[in-house]
Amino acid sequence: MRRHILISALVAASATAGAAAADTRFLAFDARDRTTQALTRGVTLEVERGLFGAVAVRNLFSSTSRGSARFERGGPDAVRRALPAGASESGVYSIVQEGDGRGLARALCPGADESWVVIGRVKAGRPMTMQAVGRWSDGQYRHCVQLNYDYRGEWATQQGAGPARDAPLAYGPN
Repeated sequence: MRRHILISALVAASATAGAAAADTRFLAFDARDRTTQALTRGVTLEVERGLFGAVAVRNLFSSTSRGSARFERGGPDAVRRALPAGASESGVYSIVQEGDGRGLARALCPGADESWVVIGRVKAGRPMTMQAVGRWSDGQYRHCVQLNYDYRGEWATQQGAGPARDAPLAYGPN
C-alpha cells in the first residue's frame, strides 16, 4: 500500500515539475538549398522543451515574411512509411489548416487533401531537416519535399513573448 502511495506522489510531483520546467524557445533556421529557399526561405520554430529534454514543435513562423502555421503533434503511421529510404526524421506533425497553415500545406504538397511535416531532432546550434508528406484523394500517402535548414540563432524574448509579438494580426493569435 505504501509503495502505491509513494509512486502516486512521485508521478504527481513529476507532472507538476514538468509543467513548471517546460521551456518555450524560438529557434531560427535559414534555408540550406535552393528547393528549401524557394518554398520557405527561412523559418522560426516555436518549440517547447519538457522536463526530460523532449522537444515539441508548436508553431512555424516565416523569418522573411509575415506568415505562420500551427502544428499539432501526431499523425497516421502511413506518414512515416511514405518517407524516402534513409530518412531519419520521426516527429510527425499535422499542419493545421487555418490561416497561413493552409497556404503552407499547399506550397509543400500541392494537390494533397491533408499534409504533415516530419521533423528530425530540433536543437539549437544544429542543422534541421523537415520532410513534407501528403495524403491525396485516392488515399495514398506520398512524400512531397525535403527541406534542409542551417541553424541561425535564437530569438531573445521576454517571458511569454514571441517573435510575432510586434505583429499579432499578421501571425494570428499569440
